[in-house]
Amino acid sequence: METIAAYKRQHFHCGDVRDNILVTELRSKFAERTWNETSQLVRRCMDKPKSDSTSNQLFLGCLERLHEALNVSSSAAMVSRLETIAKRRGLGSHLSPTETTCYLTSDMFYLEVMLLPGGGVEDVKVAHHGEAPASSKPLLKLLRSKQFEDFSMKLGCLSALYNIPGDNETKVKVYAALQHLEKDLMKISQLPRPLIHSNPHVDVILNGRIGKATPRKEGHPLSLEYYISPYDLLAENPSTGIVWSSGRVALVTAGASDSTHRLQRTSLIPKPPQINLQGLPVFSPMDEVTSEVLPACFFLKPQPPLPMLSSFIHKMHLITETAMCEADLQWLPFPELLMGTSLRESVCNASWEGDNAHFLVPLPDNQMHCYVLSWDSWGIAALKGALVHSIPFTHPIHVPMLLELLRHQTVFNTLLASCISPHQPHPGSESSLHCEVRAESESSFSVSFPLPDSSCLGVHSSMDDYISRVLKRCMSVPLTMRVICRRLAKREAMLSSAAAAPTVAAGNNDTPAALSCNEASECDGPVVELESAHHGPPSAVTSQNAAAAAADPSSVPMSPVCSYYVMSVPPAESDADANTEPRSNPYPGTLAGVFPSWSTSNPLSI
Repeated sequence: METIAAYKRQHFHCGDVRDNILVTELRSKFAERTWNETSQLVRRCMDKPKSDSTSNQLFLGCLERLHEALNVSSSAAMVSRLETIAKRRGLGSHLSPTETTCYLTSDMFYLEVMLLPGGGVEDVKVAHHGEAPASSKPLLKLLRSKQFEDFSMKLGCLSALYNIPGDNETKVKVYAALQHLEKDLMKISQLPRPLIHSNPHVDVILNGRIGKATPRKEGHPLSLEYYISPYDLLAENPSTGIVWSSGRVALVTAGASDSTHRLQRTSLIPKPPQINLQGLPVFSPMDEVTSEVLPACFFLKPQPPLPMLSSFIHKMHLITETAMCEADLQWLPFPELLMGTSLRESVCNASWEGDNAHFLVPLPDNQMHCYVLSWDSWGIAALKGALVHSIPFTHPIHVPMLLELLRHQTVFNTLLASCISPHQPHPGSESSLHCEVRAESESSFSVSFPLPDSSCLGVHSSMDDYISRVLKRCMSVPLTMRVICRRLAKREAMLSSAAAAPTVAAGNNDTPAALSCNEASECDGPVVELESAHHGPPSAVTSQNAAAAAADPSSVPMSPVCSYYVMSVPPAESDADANTEPRSNPYPGTLAGVFPSWSTSNPLSI
C-alpha cells in the first residue's frame, strides 16, 4: 500500500488533472475489495506484456517499485521483473518458444537467463559481440538471491562498455579496436622484468609497466592498479591467501570522441615481441593495414577520479596529443580541490585566518601538529588543478607513460593531503609543532618549521637515509615531521651533554649544509629533499651535494645556526615527445611510489 501511495503522490506532483481523477476513481472502485484481491489483480497486470513504445520512465519507475514490494515466486514474475530491468537499461527482451529462457538483448551483447519453475534461475550466460555465450556466476548469484538492483547495475556496466556512437558497423570496429588494445596491454604486463620489491604484489603495482592488470570480465573493463599506499597495504590480509584491490585503479575503455583518431585494428606487438632498451615491446607502425580512422578513442579512467595539477594534465596532452574536453575540467586552487574531493566534507569546517588555511593533525601520544597552507603561494594560476575523470589516448605505448604520471600525481596528493585534517580542536588544546606548507613549483611543495627549544643544533647527514625510509614507509608528512622532531630532540640532548663535558672543545660545529634523500640507491620514487636554512627562502639541494655528503660528510660546507628545516617534493622531469613510437625514455619523470622498506621486516619507530 505504501508503494501505491507513492505512485499516487508522484502523479499528483506531476500536476496532470486527468491522472489525479483517474487515481481517485481507481481508489473509489477498489475501496471495497480486500488486499488479497487487489494484490492478485496487480500481479496479473504486471504479468501482461508491455509495449516498448508506450513505456515511459515514470511508469517503469513505479512498476519497478511494485515489483520490489512483491516476491518473485513464479517464472512469469521473474520474466516480468527481468523485462522491467531491461527497459530501464534500454535493452530489449523476449522469451524463447519454450518459455524456459528469457533473453535480454542489445546490438552488441545479450544475456540468456534460463528459468526454473517457481521463479528460480538455472543459469545466466553472457554473449559479447562475436563471442560464444559464457556462464556468469556473479550474475547467476544475484538473480538467485533476488538482488535485482545489483543485477540492474551489472547490466548498466555491460551497456556502458558499448556506449559508442554511430551505427552497428562503427560500434563493432571500435569494440574490436578495444579488444586488440586489451590484448596488447596484457602482453606488456606479462613481459619479464627484474623484481624490485620482495613483495611481488606490491612490486607489480608500483613497478609494473602497467601496474597490476585485471582483464575485462562480465562488464567490468580492463583495470590497471597503479598505486597502493602503506595504509591500503595494511588493510589487506596476505595470510588468508586472498589479495584484493585496495589501491588506485584506472579502467581502460573506448568511447566517443569529438574528432576522428586512428585506432588499431590488430595487435601492434609482433610475435615474438622485440624488446627495446626500456623493457617495452617494439610496436608495429600504425598504417592502413594495422589501423583505421574512427570517430572514437580509448580512455583511461582513474577510479575514483583523480585531482591533477594543470602541469600534469599538460604533460598528458604532450604524450597522447589528444586533449581532454575543457568543458569537463573545473579549475580550482589545488589544496581546495583536495579538500573538496579527496577528503571528507568536514574538512570544510577547518579554521581560516586571513589568506591562510589552518589544519590541526592529531598524532600519537596526544601530540598535535598545525599545518598552515599559504594561499599566496598556492593560489597562483599555474598551481590550479582539476578533477580528472577520463584521459583520452590512442596507442598502447601511451598507457605506461600515463600511469607513471598518475603515480607521481597520486604521491603528490597523498603527501599534501596528509597535512589536511578535519580534526576540530578541543578548547585549550595547543599544537606541539607549527609548520607552513608552501608551493615551490608546479609540482613541488615544502614544509618549513621552527626548531623547538633550540638556539643551536647540529644535524648529521646520517639522518638522511632514516628520514627517507620513514617517509616512504608512511607516506605522511606529519608522521615524518614527528620522527624528525624526536631525532632532533635526542640530538639536542646529546649535544647538551657533550657541551658539559670538559673534553669537548668550545665552538666546534660539524653541521652539514643540507640533508637530502636523493641517493639513487634509496629514492626510486619521487625525490624527497631535506634542507637546512637560516633565513629567507629555501635554496635548492643538488644531487651532487647529496652524493658528496653520503661519501664524505666532511666535504660538505658548514652551515650557520638553523632556524628551520624544509622538506620538499621536487617535480619530475617531463620527456613527452613522440605520440605513437617508442621513446628513448618511455617513463616521463622519476619512478613514483617505489618503497622498498615496505617489504622489510624491520619496523621503523614512528
